[in-house]
Amino acid sequence: MTGFVADSVALLLGVALDIAPIVVVLFAFQRFVVGRPIPNPRAVVIGLVYVTVGLGLFLIGLEKALFPLGRSMARQLADPAFLGAQGGGPLGWERYAWIYLFAAAIGFSTTIAEPSLLAVSLKANEVSGGAIGVTGLRVAVAIGVAIGVTIGVLRIVTGTPLHYYIIAGYVLVLLQTMMAPRGIVALAYDSGGVTTSTVTVPIVTALGLGLASSVPGRSPILDGFGLIAFASLCPIMAVLAYAQASRWRASRRG
Repeated sequence: MTGFVADSVALLLGVALDIAPIVVVLFAFQRFVVGRPIPNPRAVVIGLVYVTVGLGLFLIGLEKALFPLGRSMARQLADPAFLGAQGGGPLGWERYAWIYLFAAAIGFSTTIAEPSLLAVSLKANEVSGGAIGVTGLRVAVAIGVAIGVTIGVLRIVTGTPLHYYIIAGYVLVLLQTMMAPRGIVALAYDSGGVTTSTVTVPIVTALGLGLASSVPGRSPILDGFGLIAFASLCPIMAVLAYAQASRWRASRRG
């Protein structure tokens, strides 16, 4: 228990040091560039304390629960005994169906829970006058992440080079960009970034590392990473496709 408390205190201090440069920049610009006092300084200080404690507790939770759980689940689902392997020989990619299902489910659920995506969806709905639905955008991005993480898991299982998928994906994004409504393009590109945030990244990374260390012939350092690239790329395609489908439905009604 003493070790846990010491580690927690050290982590909170580390979070405070990480946040300190942001605070210094904001306060310096407010004081020396804007030249005005900070409004509601007491509320700002309390908010900074909340942010520090909240981030610290979140990181502790990831380290103690979500990260080990995601890694453990990947290893169990990729265990040859669970997959029914006989004689210890290599397994075909089709034998990892449960891993693909788990990857899709974890990609979708973590994205729906992503606070940054909710914030962007609310702002997009606000500035578009309700034309961009909050739920529709979140679901489209979550489906994109689910597909992306599943493809990334398939890549780890098969051992295919990562750059093949990334090049093909961005070629498709460029084609979609030329055909998509202009007003949705910037939001679609931002949607790829907001998915790689506090909830999605640790769990998806744990999934990739756990899987790469369990599949025979795979290296955690070479194959375990790369899932975040898919989680950033595929939501762009999903949102562009969502906009194109919405425009097509509108034209059919008209």
